[in-house]
Amino acid sequence: MTEAPRRTALDATHRALGATMTDFAGWDMPLRYGSERDEHVAVRTRAGLFDLSHMGEITITGPRAADLLDYALVGNIGGVKPGRARYTMICEAGGGILDDLIVYRTGEQEYLVVANASNAQVVLDELTARAGGFDAAIRDDRDAYALLAVQGPESPGILKAVTDADLDGLKYYAGLPGTVAGVPALIARTGYTGEDGFELFVRPADAVALWEALTAAGKDAGLVPCGLSCRDTLRLEAGMPLYGHELTSATTPFDAGLGRVVKFEKTSNGGDFVGRAALEEAAARAESAPPRKLVGLIAQGRRVPRAGYPVVDAAGTVVGEVTSGAPSPTLGKPLAIAYVDAAHAEPGTDGVKVDIRGSHEPYEVVALPFYKRQK
Repeated sequence: MTEAPRRTALDATHRALGATMTDFAGWDMPLRYGSERDEHVAVRTRAGLFDLSHMGEITITGPRAADLLDYALVGNIGGVKPGRARYTMICEAGGGILDDLIVYRTGEQEYLVVANASNAQVVLDELTARAGGFDAAIRDDRDAYALLAVQGPESPGILKAVTDADLDGLKYYAGLPGTVAGVPALIARTGYTGEDGFELFVRPADAVALWEALTAAGKDAGLVPCGLSCRDTLRLEAGMPLYGHELTSATTPFDAGLGRVVKFEKTSNGGDFVGRAALEEAAARAESAPPRKLVGLIAQGRRVPRAGYPVVDAAGTVVGEVTSGAPSPTLGKPLAIAYVDAAHAEPGTDGVKVDIRGSHEPYEVVALPFYKRQK
């Protein structure tokens, strides 16, 4: 028998709002509350409120917490200052990506690792397996947090109405402890939408009160509840990778065009980290003769591509594969992210098509991201 999906602390709230629920990585999560297009547009133009409590939190503490993370992950975590965060990855010894992560340094000897819901147990197990010899403790905090996100151009004003934290001084990829609507929270200026916004880590028991306070504070600003469906189209427009699509254990960070997150120059542990040798080879391969590159595709027609659809050249030869695809409410056209042969990866390349159920639909190759917000 399969286990019933887990429910977040906001489950009853979502159902009262009429959300369409879906099983996502073992969690019952809101897919949409009404129109996913309207939710998408709200985040781009006003603000949206998300429940992201399915994400996996792992706390690392101790005198050598930074050294452990520098060894276990590909980034230079020891160089992260208290109150800041870093996007990074955990790779297997062969260089394949096990998950992409955000690591917050919450104290001199304390870090919060946030993993994707589908990979949280894998990340926890790998960190534990790699911790031998390090004076550091690993704590599974998945049940200790609910995670709410306010995203969109109106999000700073909405959050300011319910907190006295210094949001103006809070930089992108930074976090600070504070109180929001009377609720203790880690306030992080991070997100997965391509817009300015905040993610709020709170106790599950405080999630409903915080959701209600943010909803009230955002009423006049056009804040709407948002589900996972629009979160996916928002991140697609922003060119942000999704594990299981652009990122897999069969790809390295260099295959995905994200080699910048691998820090060979870090000096802790003698410069050693899991996957280093394989990633050095991947870096050289990506520099000299990459077999495929990750690109954006914009439809010239109206048919929508989906993950797994073949990308073909003018002769019908398969030259790649779509990893993500959806209609773009912002651009008004279907979009796709795909791995394609290097010969067809340059922006402006002609003759590239997507095989959509036997019909070869023309697409324009473009550089990612498709959308960048105005600063």
